[in-house]
Amino acid sequence: MEQHRQQQTQVNRFRVAVIGGGVAGTTAALRLAERGIDTQLFEAGTGLVNGPPICHLHAGGNLYREISLDQCLTLLEQSVATVRMYPHSVNRRPTVLAVPQQDKGSLDSVIARLETLQARYAQLVEMDNANKVMGEPEEYFRLFHQADLAALKQRDYESLTDAAERWMWPVAQSLRLDSMKYPLVLVQEYGLSVFRLAAEAQLALADVSHCQLAFNHKVINTQANGAGWTVTYQDAHGQVQSTDVDYLINAAGFRTGTIDDQAGFARRRLVEYKAAYIAHWPSSTCQWPEIIVHGERGTPQGMAQLTPYPDGFFQLHGMTKDITLFEGGLVSSTHDSAQPAVAAEYVKNIDQGWSWSHACERTERAIAHFAQWLPDFQDAEVGGKPLCGAQQIPGEDPSLRASDVSFDGERYARLEIVKASSALTAINKVLSHFEDVGWLSPDASYPLPRPSHAQIVATACQLATERGYPEGLAKPVD
Repeated sequence: MEQHRQQQTQVNRFRVAVIGGGVAGTTAALRLAERGIDTQLFEAGTGLVNGPPICHLHAGGNLYREISLDQCLTLLEQSVATVRMYPHSVNRRPTVLAVPQQDKGSLDSVIARLETLQARYAQLVEMDNANKVMGEPEEYFRLFHQADLAALKQRDYESLTDAAERWMWPVAQSLRLDSMKYPLVLVQEYGLSVFRLAAEAQLALADVSHCQLAFNHKVINTQANGAGWTVTYQDAHGQVQSTDVDYLINAAGFRTGTIDDQAGFARRRLVEYKAAYIAHWPSSTCQWPEIIVHGERGTPQGMAQLTPYPDGFFQLHGMTKDITLFEGGLVSSTHDSAQPAVAAEYVKNIDQGWSWSHACERTERAIAHFAQWLPDFQDAEVGGKPLCGAQQIPGEDPSLRASDVSFDGERYARLEIVKASSALTAINKVLSHFEDVGWLSPDASYPLPRPSHAQIVATACQLATERGYPEGLAKPVD
């Protein structure tokens, strides 16, 4: 016990500021707190993880045909670690991948990739049984041919005992099967709830004395001071204050470049503004899987995505310029600034919300886009305001999906995640750096409180309501 107190005293003299309370900054605050590091998180908004429309793990990059196998393997491993860290945030339902007849592609390359991912998942489970977070490795994915679905369409739902067939039953009943290439794939790509993730982190950090969550605090300047950084901010009362820290972690999301500019660091990056939409369709009593209908990005037949939640709510993406993608939504940094200039209209939508008429117009387009493959879905209605945000992408490759952290100088790190599952890898690399330079003892630890599942769900529902979204988006799917 005395040794633990001595370690705590040593670690507490090392202070870290985290700028940004999105999934990257939140994960950073949790891991820093677990290691006993004195941390202050600055978030301009009212709470944690109140940003882009996260809805799934991206385990293995199964939603994308265009990214490399290396990225897919990285995303798989990161997703396993993310589920272990945020077990209450996972919606445990699989995803169906389909390719329409009119599309030039096929699932052949995706299936070959899935076989590699399945083998790697099996290795991870063999290394540590606690990695078995997406079911049994041999059941990681399953192919359904046209005859399989035709037979399933004739079955009664209540007679089904096979779990995969129960998930595929509503697809067999309602999807335009004659418009698809075969096989269809059912893969254990799970959902991720931003509201439960925020609740899980907020409850765990609420009473941790060495971690301060500074909401409604906007950082307006960062200045290196020789021994670390001086962070100047405007607090919740509009007062300008400053604090000195030993290390600065830039986790400001799509505004990461703004902090880079303040700190005097050049960086090339892209930022892409996107939105997802909420529909309400209380269609049946059985549970739906997520459904991805592949298509060429940016064309009228871009990928269509249906993500199910309880109470008949669905989150929709349509990778067309009339739905999820936006004219001029992808912008780049310049030689003069590390911060890409996102259009003022899009920033206003992120910070202040949409006009209801614009929200309804885009949501109705999203409903119609998916209804071309699931005709009954045309009866869905607008279910709430859009989830929108901007996604930073380090470098100049817009297809990059697996990215984590970069360092500048001795006392500055930027968490540059593209997908939520990369956040844990990013902060773990920062902690490894702390150990390497002797700022952190390898065995320093500070166990955090573990809120119950019921507490997390209740808090998540409260957060959803406060943020103007249906409670169904915060409830678990399992």
